[in-house]
Amino acid sequence: MEKSYHSICAWTFNAGKGGFTPSDIRKDWEKSFDTIDKVKLIKEKIAPRLPSYIVLGLEAHYDYEYNEENAKRLADALVDSGIYLAMATPGAHRHFAYGGICSPDKNERAKAVDYGIRAVDLVYGPLKKAWMPGKPPTFVLWNGSFGYDMATVVIRDMYNYLKENIAGLCKYEEKKGGKLFMAIEPKPNEGHPAMLLPTVASAILFWKKLEEEYKIDISKKGINKEFGHSEMIGLDHVYDTVEEIDNNMLIHMHINSQGYNDGILLGGPGKFDIDNGARINGFNIAIAGLIKQAKYKRWKGHDMQPRAYDNEEQAVDRVVRSILSWDACEKAAEYLDYKKLNKFMENRETAKAEDMMRDAVVYAQKLFDKMYK
Repeated sequence: MEKSYHSICAWTFNAGKGGFTPSDIRKDWEKSFDTIDKVKLIKEKIAPRLPSYIVLGLEAHYDYEYNEENAKRLADALVDSGIYLAMATPGAHRHFAYGGICSPDKNERAKAVDYGIRAVDLVYGPLKKAWMPGKPPTFVLWNGSFGYDMATVVIRDMYNYLKENIAGLCKYEEKKGGKLFMAIEPKPNEGHPAMLLPTVASAILFWKKLEEEYKIDISKKGINKEFGHSEMIGLDHVYDTVEEIDNNMLIHMHINSQGYNDGILLGGPGKFDIDNGARINGFNIAIAGLIKQAKYKRWKGHDMQPRAYDNEEQAVDRVVRSILSWDACEKAAEYLDYKKLNKFMENRETAKAEDMMRDAVVYAQKLFDKMYK
């Protein structure tokens, strides 16, 4: 059986979000439960429940999930567990509330630039032993700090600062070895009302501008596609996939969902970012078919949160369900007769094409039931 690569986010295993929901619903996962403990949990509670062909990776933020103090221990724990470092990302949004590397405040910009460099240094330093041979991690730049809340001409300055400083980070990474895949993760809002790089299309254009203006090699640059971020503003994440593939920029995936598209969970356009796990539905089967055609072999990340009322056991179960749901969607995509599907579409027999996709959803659900049991 061909290997399938799934990465699990360290931030999934939290005691609770707080705010409008409990901050201590999962008391075993409070502050003393660190990233090394999370690796052990994945090995002991999740890996045994998955098919043997699934390879697991970890995703972590600098500096509150991996940092100078724990990087060596984390690398050792990953190696000992047979889990790889799949993705690292700067948690700049926790520190820089005025734009980070695109801030109008030059002092904040300088601090944010240094923060990103430190995040790269550790990935190439003590964490390098946890890289999967032949599959270097993705270094993701989430745009959570690249935001603003006022309509002024300064937005253009912020965009130019962003180009300058991401180009600088790319050149720094090239000097370190140029092995990482570097991805932008677009999002339309959060943690600001308006964001730079809000959509897949704007992120693709951004990389093209860096290639043109700063001579950045973009062969390992691209998108971390986050299904839910497109769903929350009503965009088409299936077509997003087409754009990413067409521009050779599909390099990492977050396959969590807003939930609304399966007819069961509420969420979707106009709602906040719910971060449910992957669902079995026609959209995901279509995307699974597209990435298979494109020979995508990199990580499929589960950037998800437990429900606000889940205990620890239920939260772990959500992750298992997410991985198995996506695996079932991939197998359903293989089950589809594409020649027959294309013939129906060519003849305008779209109702019959719908029947085929619905049958694939049923097939995927039966596969999930079998694997889950």
